[in-house]
Amino acid sequence: MRTVRDIQFLNNIPILVRAGLNVPIENGKVANDYRLRRALPTLHHLAERGAKIVIVSHIGEQGTETLAPVAEALGKLIANVSFSPVTIGEQTRAAVRALAPGHILVLENLRRDRGELRNDVTFARELAALGDIFVQDSFDTCHRPHTSIIGVPKFLPSYAGLLLEEEVRELSRALTPVHPALAVIGGAKFATKEAVVTTLLKTYDHVFVGGALANDFLKVSGHGVGQSLISGTDTSTIRALLSNQKLALPVDSLVVPASIANTPNARMHARIAAVGQVRDDEVILDHGPGTIALLTHLVERAKTVLWNGPLGIYEKGFIDATDALARTIATSGAYSVVGGGDTVASIESLGLMSHFSFVSTGGGAMLDFLAKGTLPGIEALTAHPSA
Repeated sequence: MRTVRDIQFLNNIPILVRAGLNVPIENGKVANDYRLRRALPTLHHLAERGAKIVIVSHIGEQGTETLAPVAEALGKLIANVSFSPVTIGEQTRAAVRALAPGHILVLENLRRDRGELRNDVTFARELAALGDIFVQDSFDTCHRPHTSIIGVPKFLPSYAGLLLEEEVRELSRALTPVHPALAVIGGAKFATKEAVVTTLLKTYDHVFVGGALANDFLKVSGHGVGQSLISGTDTSTIRALLSNQKLALPVDSLVVPASIANTPNARMHARIAAVGQVRDDEVILDHGPGTIALLTHLVERAKTVLWNGPLGIYEKGFIDATDALARTIATSGAYSVVGGGDTVASIESLGLMSHFSFVSTGGGAMLDFLAKGTLPGIEALTAHPSA
């Protein structure tokens, strides 16, 4: 995989960079600039060598959101950043021509054009017309078959950015862990986790399945989960995974009556229920102290720890188990690789970012890479060497 270090001439050359700028916006301002900071090494490398940097990215899910506040926030982290309210067309091409060497132009949200999600060849050509070279540095979207991920490399010489290079290196290292090795997979949606759980059970000594994902496994095991979130996945698949002795599950849960689960005072009515003791009218919101003790035991004996996904319903404030695991891993001395939005949010809120060996910018992309060893966006960089 060629990287930006392999580009021989950059001065005054327009470089189209696909960056991961999908950050949370609150009241018109960037609420967390972690992904912006991770984009800086590639941008500095190009700017210091006089490239004319054209950044394309997406933000949000609706296709109506704007990258304007993101460009403003990026301008506080690196010099000479401007914003284009349109993504393609003559106005954008003129703005690119007017760029001074070392300056950066952030284009409007890619998903405002329907062609982005459709991998539209016309849209790909329009984007490719904005640069002489393409740099892929958005690992978090490299699992998506979108125009800016797999379409543009067909028309431009393409290279990996420094962030993408680091992601591939560190996650590849996690695929061949130093033993004893522990993997923790949380969150929800079994369909998106089945492949990675299956892969990790082959190479890790223990794979702990937590969060809402664990509800599916507990239910198939014959343990009641009340009205907790489940995926409704084919039970035969989960039953096959349950037969693997490396698999570990929660031993207790924090539960509340389902009728008050979404109320502000839900925690006041919470209780700890052992596996099999969740009532029909209750819902699981987090793991209990017994599960935290189990995870602590596994982490303290591990030399490699891989973690993706929260252990509780993090977005509703049930963060105790997730935060406890973050603290345990941070002080364990193990080589630690973590990823996933809520997982990273926990680590950052606790001020523990520097205590982890590697923090991935990818959630789904991290899981897909661990399951398959590659991603469509990575394959696209080498599929068309003569572009």
